[in-house]
Amino acid sequence: MDIEPTKIPQATAKRLPLYYRFINNLHSKGKQRVSSKELSEAVKVDSATIRRDFSYFGALGKKGYGYNVNYLLNFFRETLDQDETTNVALIGVGNLGTAFLHYNFKKNNNTKIVMAFDSDESKVGTNIAGIPVYHIHDVVEKAKEQNVSVAIMTVPSFAAQGIADQLMEAGIIGILNFTPARISVPNHVRVHHIDLAVELQSLVYFLKHYPLDEEEQEELE
Repeated sequence: MDIEPTKIPQATAKRLPLYYRFINNLHSKGKQRVSSKELSEAVKVDSATIRRDFSYFGALGKKGYGYNVNYLLNFFRETLDQDETTNVALIGVGNLGTAFLHYNFKKNNNTKIVMAFDSDESKVGTNIAGIPVYHIHDVVEKAKEQNVSVAIMTVPSFAAQGIADQLMEAGIIGILNFTPARISVPNHVRVHHIDLAVELQSLVYFLKHYPLDEEEQEELE
């Protein structure tokens, strides 16, 4: 079934990988079907939201039966392009970057860090968790060689824009930015900013001022 991505709310799109992970776990355990209530309890998203999310893709389940696990697994695998691997470059091999290299999204079939870059000469030329570390000056050449389209940036804020410019030259079209800096990129490049300090401050603020009752939980999801 062909669905125009622009017709799917971004909030729904962000939940699809979460659904896929749980369905994949069910499949590995040999479970044949699952209800929206079971999904809700597992992924912590209310069942009404799950049904609404699924409704954008047509009839994924049957009333009184629930959802066929094998069907959902195949559907999400195709929707999320799980059979097509996206090569990822990591920029900045500090503590956070090193953690990413060891983790390397092992539970995901379609994303893989294939190279890392840093300006520290003591790290250049080494391998971390099997991933080669190159000098940041080589990012354009190496990224093009490996057909890398996505980058994770864990670098100091002052270096973020300059590195982003190099990534654009390398043909990168997606950046997961873990720096506080808000980088400027062309319209065809998508950047997701993840500022851990801001997220933590936001969490503490909400804990103090917005007690989470059931109604508010549904609004946040």
